[in-house]
Amino acid sequence: MTNKELLAVEKGNVRKDWAGKIRIALAYPNHYHVGMSNLGFHAVYGLLNHHQDVVCERVFLPQDSRATHGGLRSLESQRPLGDFDIIAFSISFENDYPNLLTLLTDGGIPRWSSERDTPHPLVIAGGVTAFLDPEPIAPFVDCFLVGEAEPILDAFLDVYRRHSDKQALLEALAVHTPGMYVPSLYDLAYNADGTIAEFRPRAGVPVKVQRVAMKDLSSWDTSSVILTPHTTFRDTYLVEAGRGCHHACRFCATGFIYRPPRFRPKDALQNCLENGTARANRIGMMAAAVLDVPYMEELCQKALDQGVEFSFSSLRADCLTPDILDILRRSNFKTVTIAPDAGSERMRRVVNKGLDEQDVLRAADLLVGAGIPNLKLYFMIGLPAETMSDVEAIVALCKQVKHQFLKASRATKRIGQITVSLNSFIPKPSTPFQWVPLENVKILRAKIKHVKEGLRRVANVRVHSDVPRWAYIQALLSRGDRRTAQLLAAAHENNGNWAKTLKASIVNPDFYVYRERSFDEILPWDFIDHGINKAFLVEEYHKALREEASPPCDMGRCKACGVCK
Repeated sequence: MTNKELLAVEKGNVRKDWAGKIRIALAYPNHYHVGMSNLGFHAVYGLLNHHQDVVCERVFLPQDSRATHGGLRSLESQRPLGDFDIIAFSISFENDYPNLLTLLTDGGIPRWSSERDTPHPLVIAGGVTAFLDPEPIAPFVDCFLVGEAEPILDAFLDVYRRHSDKQALLEALAVHTPGMYVPSLYDLAYNADGTIAEFRPRAGVPVKVQRVAMKDLSSWDTSSVILTPHTTFRDTYLVEAGRGCHHACRFCATGFIYRPPRFRPKDALQNCLENGTARANRIGMMAAAVLDVPYMEELCQKALDQGVEFSFSSLRADCLTPDILDILRRSNFKTVTIAPDAGSERMRRVVNKGLDEQDVLRAADLLVGAGIPNLKLYFMIGLPAETMSDVEAIVALCKQVKHQFLKASRATKRIGQITVSLNSFIPKPSTPFQWVPLENVKILRAKIKHVKEGLRRVANVRVHSDVPRWAYIQALLSRGDRRTAQLLAAAHENNGNWAKTLKASIVNPDFYVYRERSFDEILPWDFIDHGINKAFLVEEYHKALREEASPPCDMGRCKACGVCK
């Protein structure tokens, strides 16, 4: 579709006169339907356009590369990127890093920060990757906004308005504004073995960059700004119900980098639902653990009585109550995803999942009994300490779920489909597993094959898996340092041919992907201060190896990890 056709079916986009305003191109480094399915992208678009002296327009990766022969342009006014004061990238996934370079190049903007001078737009970046590990794209970005958008954007704009000189602006941001990371103001030195010897700030620049968080989620209604049929959530009004997750699964960054977990207050969430009911027939509730919100059932039931339906970003198998099942049924759910994450009880203790086999089987029984015909089971392979017995346990659990599924389906006289999703575990920064390597791609392939073979003859069960070689690339981009930028630039020049890029590279990618890291090593992301004591993460790692569970985060009432002082 053309930009004009996309705009024609949107409801809620913002058009402003450019005169006298700060001109910001909000860029999502993927296609339109992906970016417009991202609630964080909506939030930033709304926050920026809320300022009277700011005009914010969107930029996406074109579906057809031929569309950029005249230069990449913004969606709203069709202006070239060079006409904007700021290009702001919202990046949620490391696999989108190569697209950042594509957007800059197609927009006629030099890729490397060092090659951009005063006439060029300032290039900034935010999103969850900015406070995981921004280093692989640090040489391409002038300034990272490290933290949550609501408090950090206002602070950034306050400083921006006071400085016309780029270097003075960057120094003011880095020195005086929490959450601002300016890579050019930090120098790195490396040991002979390739590890980081020193991460050295220039004079006056803080050693650590504080991750900025919003204390009260009621201060801004984080919900859909624009409705369009051309998204993953077609014409669905998305609402953020909470931020972070108190379950603290050891593989998941969400449970650590968003601490403390917060729920949107009841009155604020009610207001979001009322706005959504007025604008759409379906509301999508977004949070890492939606059903943990204590008043979720009550508010959803009220909205259902007004004729809307609901979708949920996640459902824990141990949180299915009669009211939740009724909400799913009345919302015409056809498929529900639950995530055992691991097949064996042992591995679920290792990752601190807090679910047992009976929780999963009970969930299958309840969902089918509620008239939901299809079930999706999410598993990871390649987790720390995993053995082939644990992989075989995935097969066994799926067969047990199928048995329960079939038994419950007899009552409804309708047998649906079970989809098993296998996903390679990728170690993430700022988690207890940040030191472990990715499992070898050949072993990941063998484990996937084992599960597929084990379930091949089981009727009504389909197995989907990721591609381990792409997991390798994501692991590289998730935990690389600044030298990884050379690989990104080369991959861009090779039109995305990673095999050719890695073969020719003088940077050894296995150094970042397959190497176990020591606890005393300086990690590329150690300069980001999440408030979590590294000793806490080390202890959680040791507890994982001892197969010991940890209690859920106590929502601001304990001092275990260091975030709640």
